[in-house]
Amino acid sequence: MPTSRVGRLAVFGVGLIGGSFAAALKAVHAVGHVTGVGRGRANLERALALGVVDEIATDARSAVQGADLVLVAVPVQQTARVFAAIAPHLSAHAVLTDAGSTKQDVIAAARAALGPRMRRFVPAHPIAGAELTGVDAAKASLYHGRSVVITALLDTDADAIGTVESAWQVCGARTVRMTPERHDAVFAAVSHLPHALAFALVHMIAARPGADELFAQAGAGFRDFTRIASSSPEMWRDICIGNRGALLAEMDAYAQALGTLRALIAAEDADGIEGVFAAARAARNRWLDNAR
Repeated sequence: MPTSRVGRLAVFGVGLIGGSFAAALKAVHAVGHVTGVGRGRANLERALALGVVDEIATDARSAVQGADLVLVAVPVQQTARVFAAIAPHLSAHAVLTDAGSTKQDVIAAARAALGPRMRRFVPAHPIAGAELTGVDAAKASLYHGRSVVITALLDTDADAIGTVESAWQVCGARTVRMTPERHDAVFAAVSHLPHALAFALVHMIAARPGADELFAQAGAGFRDFTRIASSSPEMWRDICIGNRGALLAEMDAYAQALGTLRALIAAEDADGIEGVFAAARAARNRWLDNAR
């Protein structure tokens, strides 16, 4: 495991992702001082009480003063505001990274705000979300064995990339690299679409007459399929908007697949239905076997 140490870390957004990052570095003594920044004072006070942060900052300037690494872990539509606030105060050596689930929009916001400091910005996305929010959901082990996608640009400073990759690896994660475009296409299919489907299904059921009875009779399958509909509406609203092009394409593809299945059911095509289900089960089992 890498042993590099971050002297001073500033975390904007001390929730599940940002809080777990700080907690993981603290657990292995890989950070000297953590400053927390956020909109909710109560959550920051809780982070301080839990030892996730060592200090609370009330403004961007004091938050990044002397920081070696700055993590922006806020809903993606807030990143432009945060980047603009911190850009004038970053030291020349500071490395800036984010944890957003979309990358092309975040990179565009960074370009607009950071100017020459853009070379020290390393876009990243930890694949370790959950439906829980706030610092009470944070845990030092969250990233153990998880992937973190690094979408560095061609002109990103190599040492900045190394700092960010090393920090995530210290947290127990494995890092992979993708282009921003590929990242957004991949996660539209395997993350953003499933979340949109879960929210839509629960919303549809809840809007029906007799919804209470329907929910009362729902079993484990419904619970498992819709677990992620308990996620942050604000965060997922921003993701849907930020990656809308790729997400809309995946929604269209899913609608086509659902239409095909509907036609098979309407035609009572038992072999066709079973064929779709068997192929899906085999693909999912291969994925699970490869993930072990």
